[in-house]
Amino acid sequence: MSGQLEGKAVVVTGAGRGLGEAFATHAAQAGAAVVVNDVDAELAERTAANIAAHGGRVVASGHDVADPGQASALVELAVSEFGGVHGLVNNAGLNYEAVSWQDDPADVRRLVETNVLGVIYVGTAAARAMVRHGGGSIVNISSGASFGQRRLATYSASKGAVASLTYSWALDMEEVGIRVNAVCPLAHTRMVWASERSLRNCPPDRTPSRIAPLVVFLLGDDAHGITGQLVRCNGSDLHIVGQPYVKEPVLRRPVWDTTSVRRAFAEVFAAQLEPYGLEKRVPPTMREWTESAAGGRIARPGHDRSA
Repeated sequence: MSGQLEGKAVVVTGAGRGLGEAFATHAAQAGAAVVVNDVDAELAERTAANIAAHGGRVVASGHDVADPGQASALVELAVSEFGGVHGLVNNAGLNYEAVSWQDDPADVRRLVETNVLGVIYVGTAAARAMVRHGGGSIVNISSGASFGQRRLATYSASKGAVASLTYSWALDMEEVGIRVNAVCPLAHTRMVWASERSLRNCPPDRTPSRIAPLVVFLLGDDAHGITGQLVRCNGSDLHIVGQPYVKEPVLRRPVWDTTSVRRAFAEVFAAQLEPYGLEKRVPPTMREWTESAAGGRIARPGHDRSA
Protein backbone atom coordinates (compact mmCIF):
# COMPACT_ATOMS: atom_id res chain seq x y z
CA MET A 1 0.00 0.00 0.00
CA SER A 2 2.91 2.34 0.70
CA GLY A 3 3.16 5.25 -1.74
CA GLN A 4 -0.45 5.29 -2.99
CA LEU A 5 -1.07 8.67 -1.35
CA GLU A 6 2.47 10.05 -1.51
CA GLY A 7 2.46 13.83 -1.68
CA LYS A 8 -1.18 14.19 -0.68
CA ALA A 9 -2.68 15.83 2.39
CA VAL A 10 -5.73 14.04 3.79
CA VAL A 11 -8.19 15.15 6.49
CA VAL A 12 -9.96 12.40 8.44
CA THR A 13 -12.76 13.39 10.81
CA GLY A 14 -13.76 11.28 13.79
CA ALA A 15 -10.31 9.72 13.70
CA GLY A 16 -9.71 9.29 17.42
CA ARG A 17 -10.68 5.63 17.35
CA GLY A 18 -12.57 2.98 15.43
CA LEU A 19 -13.01 3.38 11.70
CA GLY A 20 -11.59 6.90 11.60
CA GLU A 21 -8.41 5.85 13.37
CA ALA A 22 -7.95 3.00 10.87
CA PHE A 23 -8.55 5.34 7.92
CA ALA A 24 -6.05 7.90 9.21
CA THR A 25 -3.41 5.29 10.03
CA HIS A 26 -3.70 3.55 6.65
CA ALA A 27 -3.62 6.89 4.80
CA ALA A 28 -0.39 7.76 6.60
CA GLN A 29 1.05 4.33 5.80
CA ALA A 30 0.20 5.03 2.15
CA GLY A 31 2.32 8.19 2.27
CA ALA A 32 -0.24 10.91 3.01
CA ALA A 33 0.25 13.78 5.41
CA VAL A 34 -2.77 13.45 7.69
CA VAL A 35 -4.90 15.76 9.79
CA VAL A 36 -6.36 13.56 12.52
CA ASN A 37 -9.56 15.21 13.71
CA ASP A 38 -11.76 14.26 16.63
CA VAL A 39 -13.96 16.36 18.89
CA ASP A 40 -12.21 14.49 21.70
CA ALA A 41 -8.82 16.18 21.30
CA GLU A 42 -7.04 13.66 23.54
CA LEU A 43 -8.09 10.79 21.27
CA ALA A 44 -6.96 12.77 18.23
CA GLU A 45 -3.59 13.36 19.85
CA ARG A 46 -3.26 9.67 20.65
CA THR A 47 -3.89 8.61 17.06
CA ALA A 48 -1.54 11.32 15.78
CA ALA A 49 1.19 10.23 18.19
CA ASN A 50 0.95 6.67 16.92
CA ILE A 51 1.27 7.83 13.31
CA ALA A 52 4.21 10.09 14.16
CA ALA A 53 5.95 7.26 16.02
CA HIS A 54 5.97 5.30 12.78
CA GLY A 55 7.42 8.17 10.77
CA GLY A 56 4.21 9.69 9.41
CA ARG A 57 3.53 13.38 8.85
CA VAL A 58 0.55 14.26 11.01
CA VAL A 59 -1.19 16.98 12.97
CA ALA A 60 -4.02 16.54 15.46
CA SER A 61 -7.22 18.57 15.52
CA GLY A 62 -9.94 18.90 18.15
CA HIS A 63 -12.29 20.95 15.96
CA ASP A 64 -16.03 20.25 16.17
CA VAL A 65 -17.31 19.48 12.66
CA ALA A 66 -20.85 20.48 13.69
CA ASP A 67 -19.73 24.11 13.96
CA PRO A 68 -19.23 25.72 10.53
CA GLY A 69 -16.47 28.02 11.75
CA GLN A 70 -14.54 25.17 13.30
CA ALA A 71 -15.09 23.02 10.20
CA SER A 72 -13.47 25.72 8.06
CA ALA A 73 -10.64 26.08 10.57
CA LEU A 74 -10.03 22.33 10.38
CA VAL A 75 -9.52 22.53 6.62
CA GLU A 76 -7.34 25.63 6.92
CA LEU A 77 -5.18 23.73 9.40
CA ALA A 78 -4.44 21.20 6.68
CA VAL A 79 -3.64 23.99 4.22
CA SER A 80 -1.31 25.79 6.63
CA GLU A 81 0.47 22.62 7.77
CA PHE A 82 0.71 20.73 4.49
CA GLY A 83 0.08 23.28 1.74
CA GLY A 84 -3.34 22.07 0.64
CA VAL A 85 -6.04 19.43 0.91
CA HIS A 86 -6.13 16.56 -1.57
CA GLY A 87 -8.39 14.15 0.29
CA LEU A 88 -11.14 14.18 2.89
CA VAL A 89 -12.74 11.30 4.77
CA ASN A 90 -16.00 12.53 6.28
CA ASN A 91 -16.20 9.93 9.02
CA ALA A 92 -17.29 11.74 12.20
CA GLY A 93 -20.67 10.52 13.35
CA LEU A 94 -22.98 9.75 16.25
CA ASN A 95 -25.40 6.88 16.74
CA TYR A 96 -27.96 5.72 19.26
CA GLU A 97 -30.94 3.38 19.37
CA ALA A 98 -34.47 4.56 20.10
CA VAL A 99 -38.02 3.54 19.32
CA SER A 100 -39.10 6.17 16.80
CA TRP A 101 -42.10 7.54 18.72
CA GLN A 102 -39.92 7.95 21.80
CA ASP A 103 -36.98 9.66 20.06
CA ASP A 104 -35.63 12.60 22.05
CA PRO A 105 -35.46 15.90 20.11
CA ALA A 106 -32.18 16.86 21.75
CA ASP A 107 -30.60 13.56 20.67
CA VAL A 108 -31.99 14.02 17.16
CA ARG A 109 -30.49 17.51 16.88
CA ARG A 110 -27.05 16.43 18.11
CA LEU A 111 -26.94 13.51 15.69
CA VAL A 112 -28.10 15.49 12.66
CA GLU A 113 -25.73 18.36 13.43
CA THR A 114 -22.78 15.96 13.39
CA ASN A 115 -23.83 13.33 10.82
CA VAL A 116 -25.36 15.66 8.24
CA LEU A 117 -24.36 19.27 8.88
CA GLY A 118 -20.85 18.26 9.90
CA VAL A 119 -20.39 16.40 6.62
CA ILE A 120 -21.69 19.42 4.69
CA TYR A 121 -19.59 21.98 6.59
CA VAL A 122 -16.29 20.10 6.31
CA GLY A 123 -17.01 18.86 2.79
CA THR A 124 -17.78 22.27 1.34
CA ALA A 125 -14.79 23.84 3.09
CA ALA A 126 -12.54 21.08 1.76
CA ALA A 127 -14.00 21.45 -1.73
CA ARG A 128 -13.16 25.16 -1.75
CA ALA A 129 -9.57 24.32 -0.84
CA MET A 130 -9.42 21.53 -3.43
CA VAL A 131 -10.65 23.88 -6.16
CA ARG A 132 -7.76 26.21 -5.32
CA HIS A 133 -5.26 23.35 -5.49
CA GLY A 134 -6.37 21.44 -8.58
CA GLY A 135 -8.97 18.96 -7.32
CA GLY A 136 -9.06 16.00 -4.99
CA SER A 137 -11.19 13.21 -3.56
CA ILE A 138 -13.92 13.20 -0.92
CA VAL A 139 -14.99 9.95 0.72
CA ASN A 140 -18.16 10.23 2.79
CA ILE A 141 -19.02 7.50 5.27
CA SER A 142 -22.62 6.43 4.81
CA SER A 143 -24.21 3.18 6.03
CA GLY A 144 -26.39 0.28 4.97
CA ALA A 145 -28.71 1.60 7.68
CA SER A 146 -29.77 4.22 5.11
CA PHE A 147 -32.01 1.49 3.67
CA GLY A 148 -33.99 1.68 6.93
CA GLN A 149 -33.35 -0.16 10.18
CA ARG A 150 -35.36 -0.78 13.33
CA ARG A 151 -34.66 1.54 16.28
CA LEU A 152 -32.20 3.55 14.16
CA ALA A 153 -34.55 5.88 12.28
CA THR A 154 -32.66 9.11 12.93
CA TYR A 155 -29.25 7.56 12.27
CA SER A 156 -30.61 5.88 9.12
CA ALA A 157 -32.04 9.17 7.91
CA SER A 158 -28.72 10.93 8.46
CA LYS A 159 -26.84 8.31 6.45
CA GLY A 160 -29.45 8.47 3.71
CA ALA A 161 -28.79 12.20 3.58
CA VAL A 162 -25.06 11.48 3.22
CA ALA A 163 -25.80 9.16 0.29
CA SER A 164 -27.92 11.80 -1.47
CA LEU A 165 -25.28 14.42 -0.74
CA THR A 166 -22.66 12.19 -2.34
CA TYR A 167 -24.66 11.93 -5.58
CA SER A 168 -25.21 15.70 -5.74
CA TRP A 169 -21.65 16.63 -4.87
CA ALA A 170 -20.35 14.21 -7.50
CA LEU A 171 -22.50 15.98 -10.10
CA ASP A 172 -21.45 19.46 -8.98
CA MET A 173 -17.76 18.81 -8.46
CA GLU A 174 -16.72 16.66 -11.40
CA GLU A 175 -16.06 19.72 -13.56
CA VAL A 176 -13.57 21.08 -11.00
CA GLY A 177 -11.69 17.81 -10.63
CA ILE A 178 -13.14 16.55 -7.35
CA ARG A 179 -14.32 12.96 -7.08
CA VAL A 180 -16.96 12.19 -4.44
CA ASN A 181 -17.83 8.68 -3.31
CA ALA A 182 -19.31 7.12 -0.19
CA VAL A 183 -18.46 3.96 1.71
CA CYS A 184 -21.00 1.92 3.66
CA PRO A 185 -18.79 0.02 6.12
CA LEU A 186 -19.65 -2.71 8.57
CA ALA A 187 -16.96 -3.16 11.19
CA HIS A 188 -16.70 -4.13 14.84
CA THR A 189 -16.62 -0.73 16.59
CA ARG A 190 -18.22 1.00 19.59
CA MET A 191 -21.36 1.62 17.52
CA VAL A 192 -21.73 -2.14 17.12
CA TRP A 193 -21.24 -2.74 20.83
CA ALA A 194 -24.36 -0.71 21.61
CA SER A 195 -26.62 -3.08 19.70
CA GLU A 196 -27.15 -6.78 20.36
CA ARG A 197 -28.46 -7.20 16.82
CA SER A 198 -25.36 -5.56 15.34
CA LEU A 199 -23.08 -7.70 17.48
CA ARG A 200 -24.71 -10.83 16.06
CA ASN A 201 -24.17 -9.59 12.51
CA CYS A 202 -20.66 -8.23 12.95
CA PRO A 203 -18.16 -10.56 14.63
CA PRO A 204 -14.95 -9.20 16.21
CA ASP A 205 -12.76 -10.26 13.29
CA ARG A 206 -14.40 -7.62 11.09
CA THR A 207 -12.03 -4.92 12.25
CA PRO A 208 -11.91 -1.34 10.92
CA SER A 209 -8.56 -2.12 9.31
CA ARG A 210 -10.35 -4.42 6.88
CA ILE A 211 -12.33 -1.45 5.53
CA ALA A 212 -9.41 0.99 5.31
CA PRO A 213 -7.87 -0.28 2.01
CA LEU A 214 -11.10 0.62 0.19
CA VAL A 215 -11.00 4.17 1.56
CA VAL A 216 -7.31 4.56 0.67
CA PHE A 217 -8.04 3.37 -2.87
CA LEU A 218 -10.88 5.89 -3.31
CA LEU A 219 -8.63 8.69 -2.05
CA GLY A 220 -5.85 7.85 -4.47
CA ASP A 221 -5.21 8.41 -8.16
CA ASP A 222 -5.90 4.75 -8.95
CA ALA A 223 -9.59 5.61 -8.51
CA HIS A 224 -9.46 8.19 -11.31
CA GLY A 225 -12.83 8.31 -13.06
CA ILE A 226 -14.75 6.74 -10.16
CA THR A 227 -17.25 9.20 -8.66
CA GLY A 228 -20.84 9.29 -7.44
CA GLN A 229 -20.69 5.73 -6.10
CA LEU A 230 -21.79 4.08 -2.86
CA VAL A 231 -19.56 1.14 -2.05
CA ARG A 232 -20.37 -1.33 0.72
CA CYS A 233 -17.70 -3.36 2.49
CA ASN A 234 -18.10 -5.57 5.54
CA GLY A 235 -14.54 -6.84 5.63
CA SER A 236 -15.16 -9.80 3.34
CA ASP A 237 -17.84 -8.66 0.87
CA LEU A 238 -17.26 -5.70 -1.43
CA HIS A 239 -19.95 -4.40 -3.77
CA ILE A 240 -21.53 -1.34 -5.35
CA VAL A 241 -24.83 -0.20 -3.84
CA GLY A 242 -27.57 0.37 -6.41
CA GLN A 243 -28.90 3.89 -6.68
CA PRO A 244 -32.59 4.89 -6.42
CA TYR A 245 -34.57 4.59 -9.63
CA VAL A 246 -38.09 5.06 -10.93
CA LYS A 247 -39.73 1.65 -11.17
CA GLU A 248 -41.79 0.58 -14.16
CA PRO A 249 -44.63 0.65 -14.98
CA VAL A 250 -45.20 4.40 -15.05
CA LEU A 251 -48.91 5.15 -15.27
CA ARG A 252 -49.97 8.34 -17.02
CA ARG A 253 -53.24 10.27 -16.92
CA PRO A 254 -54.01 13.93 -17.65
CA VAL A 255 -55.27 14.30 -14.08
CA TRP A 256 -55.12 12.01 -11.02
CA ASP A 257 -57.95 12.00 -8.49
CA THR A 258 -58.45 9.85 -5.41
CA THR A 259 -60.52 7.28 -7.32
CA SER A 260 -57.93 6.81 -10.07
CA VAL A 261 -55.08 6.66 -7.53
CA ARG A 262 -56.97 3.96 -5.60
CA ARG A 263 -57.47 1.95 -8.80
CA ALA A 264 -53.80 2.32 -9.69
CA PHE A 265 -52.77 0.77 -6.38
CA ALA A 266 -55.49 -1.89 -6.44
CA GLU A 267 -55.04 -3.01 -10.03
CA VAL A 268 -51.35 -2.34 -10.81
CA PHE A 269 -49.14 -1.26 -7.93
CA ALA A 270 -50.36 -3.83 -5.40
CA ALA A 271 -48.06 -6.37 -7.05
CA GLN A 272 -45.25 -3.82 -7.51
CA LEU A 273 -44.76 -2.70 -3.90
CA GLU A 274 -41.15 -2.83 -2.74
CA PRO A 275 -39.87 -4.74 0.30
CA TYR A 276 -38.58 -2.09 2.69
CA GLY A 277 -35.79 -1.62 5.19
CA LEU A 278 -32.46 -3.37 5.37
CA GLU A 279 -34.33 -6.55 6.33
CA LYS A 280 -36.47 -6.31 3.17
CA ARG A 281 -39.78 -6.51 4.98
CA VAL A 282 -42.69 -7.28 2.68
CA PRO A 283 -45.53 -4.70 2.85
CA PRO A 284 -48.68 -5.93 4.64
CA THR A 285 -50.77 -5.94 1.46
CA MET A 286 -48.34 -8.29 -0.25
CA ARG A 287 -48.00 -10.44 2.88
CA GLU A 288 -51.77 -10.97 2.86
CA TRP A 289 -51.61 -11.90 -0.80
CA THR A 290 -48.80 -14.43 -0.42
CA GLU A 291 -50.36 -15.92 2.71
CA SER A 292 -53.57 -16.47 0.77
CA ALA A 293 -51.59 -18.08 -2.02
CA ALA A 294 -49.88 -20.37 0.48
CA GLY A 295 -53.32 -21.50 1.59
CA GLY A 296 -54.05 -22.83 -1.87
CA ARG A 297 -55.67 -19.79 -3.47
CA ILE A 298 -54.08 -16.73 -4.99
CA ALA A 299 -56.09 -13.68 -4.04
CA ARG A 300 -56.00 -10.93 -6.63
CA PRO A 301 -55.01 -7.63 -4.98
CA GLY A 302 -57.88 -5.19 -4.79
CA HIS A 303 -60.56 -7.82 -5.42
CA ASP A 304 -62.92 -9.56 -3.08
CA ARG A 305 -61.17 -12.77 -1.95
CA SER A 306 -64.53 -14.43 -1.27
CA ALA A 307 -65.63 -14.09 -4.91
